[in-house]
Amino acid sequence: MYWLIALMTLALVGIIAMGIYFDARPLRKDAKVRRWLKGAVGANLLIFVIAQVGLVLLAIQDVMAQPAAAEAGKEISVGLGLALIGIGMPTAVATIGAGIAVGPVGAASLAVIAEKPETFGRTLVYLGLAEGIAIYGLVVTILLLGQI
Repeated sequence: MYWLIALMTLALVGIIAMGIYFDARPLRKDAKVRRWLKGAVGANLLIFVIAQVGLVLLAIQDVMAQPAAAEAGKEISVGLGLALIGIGMPTAVATIGAGIAVGPVGAASLAVIAEKPETFGRTLVYLGLAEGIAIYGLVVTILLLGQI
């Protein structure tokens, strides 16, 4: 099971390295994207998703085989650690979604405020709705923490 975690880590490092590479050397708009480039990003994402699914499927037995947290005392097992990672995932994914939503909404609201300053309050509502996605993920995580 540890090799799946290592595989996921390597896939994430590859995705981050590609992001840093493209930040340092952005593609021109008229440049053709090389075939290996699309394949490399796709392969990294595919490896990450397959390792994630494999980790979840293989870790179910470890989580079910572990004694309850009250019986185990202060000891943190692999199953409990994976459960805590799974509990943190809703916050992580919701925060990423909120970041993706806030970017365009914030840019559009600044453009609208520049033209019509009286729409400031309305744009704050839209920005708050986009940011609310992260709060929903945090609430789900808190509810799941209560189940351990």
